[in-house]
Amino acid sequence: MNNKTNNRLTSVLYLSHGGGPLPLLGDKNHQTMIDFIKKLTPTLIKPSAILVISAHWEETKPTITSAAFPSLIYDYYGFAKEAYEIKYPALGTPELAKKIFNLLGNAGISAELDDQRGFDHGLFVPLKLMYPKANIPCVQLSLVSSLQPEAHIRIGNALAELRNENVLIIGSGFSFHNIKAFFTASTKQSQAMNLSFEQWLLETCSNRQLTEQEREHRLINWQNAPAANYCHPRAEHLLPLHVCYGVVGTAAESAFEFEVMGKMVSSYAW
Repeated sequence: MNNKTNNRLTSVLYLSHGGGPLPLLGDKNHQTMIDFIKKLTPTLIKPSAILVISAHWEETKPTITSAAFPSLIYDYYGFAKEAYEIKYPALGTPELAKKIFNLLGNAGISAELDDQRGFDHGLFVPLKLMYPKANIPCVQLSLVSSLQPEAHIRIGNALAELRNENVLIIGSGFSFHNIKAFFTASTKQSQAMNLSFEQWLLETCSNRQLTEQEREHRLINWQNAPAANYCHPRAEHLLPLHVCYGVVGTAAESAFEFEVMGKMVSSYAW
């Protein structure tokens, strides 16, 4: 991705964030993802704040963390002790939370502020790799539990102004999220399904020959993509991408493919 200068808009990223805390525990199956993130970060303008839309938080309406000193939520189980000792002491920013609340409200989207919820691993896993000093304040935004693609694109539309305020927007999900498949031996058929969906997603997000009406139609109707329901039995790990697209409304500037736990996955940058 091209280096940004101060007269350009802050980046928007959709990141495939890996399996639970494994990227922070030295798991070799995540090394290509770790390398990608560490190479990506220096190409970005250092943001004044970070907004993360996490696949691991769903509410009936978009909800924003508004605590000044949020805790961490270890929302995974079955890992080694050190997985529950990870620290990421980034501050919250109630001012940005209120700004997001108002932007959503101005767009006719009812939202809520939550001053009790902390940051889940959809935030602290990628950010500990990107900004290990935890010196950039963060806000987290939930998905809407209806999991409607149109609603998440509309949320992104409402937040476009944040790019002018040096806020890095990250959709934290996973372009392949079939948990059972990660722990089942791959077959030619399963590999073909994984690759066919990835090819469709790369085409959808990156092909500048598509009109934005066509691109949005494809994202809204993502379940019609090849092997969509195999790659995403639920939509929650894909929908942060819809929010990112809604913010920008154009093809991704860069697409990145890499392997995680034996599956091809992708991330996108605008």
